[in-house]
Amino acid sequence: MTESKPARVIRWLFDPRFGADQLIPRWLFLRALGLIYFSAFFSLLFQIRGLIGPDGILPASEYLQAVARSAAGGRFWYAPTLLWFSASSHMLMAVCWVGLAASVLAVLNLFPRTALFACFLCFLSFVAAAGEFAGYQSDGMLLEAGFIALFLAPMGFRPGLAASQPPIRAGIFLLLWEWFRIYFESGIAKIASGDPEWRHFTAMDEYYQNGPLPTWIGWYLQHFPHWFHAATAFGTLALELVLVFMMFLPRRLRIVCFFIVTSWQLGVILTANYTFLNYLVLALGIFLVDDRLLLRVTPERWRHVWHITPATTETASEIAIPPNATLDDGETSQSRPSSPHGRPSPVLQHFANFQLTLTCVMFAWLFYASSALLLWMLWPSAPLPSSPVMALEPFRVADRYGLFARMTRGRYEIEFQGSDDGQNWTTYKFRYKPQDPHEAPGIYAPYQPRFDWNLWFASLSDWRSDPIVPRTEERLLVGGKDVLDLFAANPFPQSPPRIVRAVIWQYWFSSREQKRTQGVWWTRQLLGLYAPTLERQADGKISVVEWPSAMAPRE
Repeated sequence: MTESKPARVIRWLFDPRFGADQLIPRWLFLRALGLIYFSAFFSLLFQIRGLIGPDGILPASEYLQAVARSAAGGRFWYAPTLLWFSASSHMLMAVCWVGLAASVLAVLNLFPRTALFACFLCFLSFVAAAGEFAGYQSDGMLLEAGFIALFLAPMGFRPGLAASQPPIRAGIFLLLWEWFRIYFESGIAKIASGDPEWRHFTAMDEYYQNGPLPTWIGWYLQHFPHWFHAATAFGTLALELVLVFMMFLPRRLRIVCFFIVTSWQLGVILTANYTFLNYLVLALGIFLVDDRLLLRVTPERWRHVWHITPATTETASEIAIPPNATLDDGETSQSRPSSPHGRPSPVLQHFANFQLTLTCVMFAWLFYASSALLLWMLWPSAPLPSSPVMALEPFRVADRYGLFARMTRGRYEIEFQGSDDGQNWTTYKFRYKPQDPHEAPGIYAPYQPRFDWNLWFASLSDWRSDPIVPRTEERLLVGGKDVLDLFAANPFPQSPPRIVRAVIWQYWFSSREQKRTQGVWWTRQLLGLYAPTLERQADGKISVVEWPSAMAPRE
């Protein structure tokens, strides 16, 4: 029986038998995704108890209790997390270790679909219960890419390139659609914000200094002339608003786009610590190229392992994978059929149709939600149903992105200090944040120090709008080990201090002359008290010793 045209289109998009010739890009992307998951869980391994543990700054149990009170029967949907079973320290560590182990399996290409599902479930469990510590756009980017990847990852123990399970075209499109939106929505956000620094091409003048965690390479670029910063500001807008449309153009232009954006992202990675964000954007961009290009640069050893050779036919757009060739795990590849004339059993056929239908519905939902969010940025009053978009919000698999819509005008750093007499103060040293002017800023990405990052955001607002600082003061007063582990060292090893305060500094990159003569990377000025100074009374109660005075707004 002849299929209708819509049915043929749906099968072309969603049926693996008509999958795209991007076996190598898929293999590279899934290995990169496993590494990104590994970096996320590895960083959480040392922080999660101090962040959301029972004795952490913002315990997950408190957050989940608040969700349960407000959402009642819908709590599992609004906070989709395994921590509903338990939010103990042991459960938090179990989530991290399971996610870490699953990410290793994904990197090694062992049970990739199952491993990536475990990674997604564990990371979603953290994000859904972490509150303030999981409000980053990068978290949503990883969850979106990780969810779509579940439909691309091949089944089996060690599938290799999985030539008999080619990636479905709709899945590759949605990953490229995410890549496109990360750039384009960020460009729209910059224009829509009305920030004069983007209009006047001055946004990059102090960018390397004022970001969350600068690098030592950024120090050198900060001292480049203004024309360089104006050019990079213009280049950023051009890339985000114009160049990314090359994704929709013919193959050769997509390849050109790939090399441009890859070079750009490498520059960002070297000059700023944006955790795994830029690595994920790099990985998504791999789908701009195809097997034919990558085969040209694939080492001979890998070609032998994968049993792939350049196509020798006149059709230069194909990659030849020999029929019945044995892959690295013993799997036998099969020639891809030009049309589905096979006659599987009725049960298998019904299951395949159900799977195809489910994939179609899920991908259509994702595409609608992400497209609606993009359209609302351009046309805020667009009459589109919002229920499908809101339903996906708790899962963060179709987010709106908008990086650096407004540039920060200064660099401010919160510092915690303890004292036993209220006169002599000892500083708590951070692991990653700028603090000692003589210490060079490091390169830590893709590692994500969430505590340090959140303090950077807190420094731009008032302490009343961010509970992290006063809650940290309270934990330091009682010597909470999990929170102390977030710092480089405990300056009060014998017993916790009687008084703790949080002060705020303004930082600037040092000049070339200051660095040469004084050996300092930073200069700084104390602005005053950031949050209330807290004291632990003899009966264990905590009281306020001093309130901060009003300060000029920081942005």
